[in-house]
Amino acid sequence: MEENIRFTKLNGSGNDFIFVDNMDQSIDADKMIDFVRRVCRRGLSVGADGVMFIEPSERADFKWRFFNADGSEAEMCGNGGRCAVRFAKQHGIGSGDVSFETIAGVIDGSIEGSVVKLRMTEVFDFKAGLEVALKGRSVVLDCLNTGVPHAVEFVEDAEAVALVDDGRQIRYHEAFAPAGTNANFCQVTGPNSLILRTYERGVEDETLACGTGAVATAILAATRGLVEPPVEVCVRSDEILTIFFSGRGAEVADIYMQGETRLVYEGEMSEDAMRA
Repeated sequence: MEENIRFTKLNGSGNDFIFVDNMDQSIDADKMIDFVRRVCRRGLSVGADGVMFIEPSERADFKWRFFNADGSEAEMCGNGGRCAVRFAKQHGIGSGDVSFETIAGVIDGSIEGSVVKLRMTEVFDFKAGLEVALKGRSVVLDCLNTGVPHAVEFVEDAEAVALVDDGRQIRYHEAFAPAGTNANFCQVTGPNSLILRTYERGVEDETLACGTGAVATAILAATRGLVEPPVEVCVRSDEILTIFFSGRGAEVADIYMQGETRLVYEGEMSEDAMRA
């Protein structure tokens, strides 16, 4: 890998990502995982929730390789997807609305100022009322895959949740083996509003926001009859993600997520940023 690497740091509702333009494919795939683990370290390097390598695509304006901070490659990331649209506009990739290729499928997005609206992939693996035993208690979870797997517990008070302990147990529970799941804890606050906290797979801790989790939770809450779309989801960063959709459960369609993005800075990593 070359000594210095140009990058862009973007933030979507509290999720921060490093973007690397790899349209010339100069960064080899076999070097990506080690690179990601090193540069995502907070305090020792750039620090981020994940890294996106932007590459050419035959099906869309571009393709991404998205890696969580632990080096695991993820199928989809909603907030990362919104940041990818902002990155594309900033770097002149595509014109107007853009589409990009992910493992989960081709995603479409539009941008107005700093606000990005993303058309999400079709959902699958809908399950309702799944009982799961944790240490000391049993929980009822609703599940949905919105590009990545999510399990949601509806709670009276999101602040009272033992987020890391319960989240980790759900994430690694045998019911979701071998891939595991993201664990979400949702409090309904109105006919069109939710509070959401998420233990994110790959980050292995609470995250300030999870776009695919917000989408899954909004759909599952509507399926239970708790809210009606569009649904405003307040994430841990106190920012709002607005989720649009029609239908319920496995029959849901026309799914969009909208929210702010921030272009934090652009720079060049020195060799020290990638040092072990």
